Amino acid sequence: MKRTAQLIMDQLLKQSGSTVTLDVRSRFPGGRNVGGKYSIANHNVTMYLEEIKKQCLSLFGSLDVFPQVLSIVFAHELGHAEDASLKELSDLLDATDNELERRRIALRIEENAWDYAKTLIPEEDKSIMQTVIYYSLKSYRDAIAGEIA
Repeated sequence: MKRTAQLIMDQLLKQSGSTVTLDVRSRFPGGRNVGGKYSIANHNVTMYLEEIKKQCLSLFGSLDVFPQVLSIVFAHELGHAEDASLKELSDLLDATDNELERRRIALRIEENAWDYAKTLIPEEDKSIMQTVIYYSLKSYRDAIAGEIA
């Protein structure tokens, strides 16, 4: 499966034209289920394959969609890497003490990455992608709704 994963990510990397470096690991350190992470400081994406398997099982009840979910999560991380406004948004996030504003900025950062990802993913994977995006953004949106209510 790791070989298939590498082929999928290599293809998306080529398609995107990104110069990001890629690191593939098994598990995300700590208790959270994180499928991928972008480091702005190193211009590096780290993908966590076992975490993506857990996401597949949790969202779809099967590993049958692993290649699609891997593509979607990696495309999202590439979205962070290619986001021209990420540095500015990250600086704003660090500078504000207003919790609602911080949550709005964090949501914008995630939405920007998903907007980019949508340009890389084939049409036949769109329904899977919508599910992944919905659950990915749910906690950000719920946090904002909780602050507004």
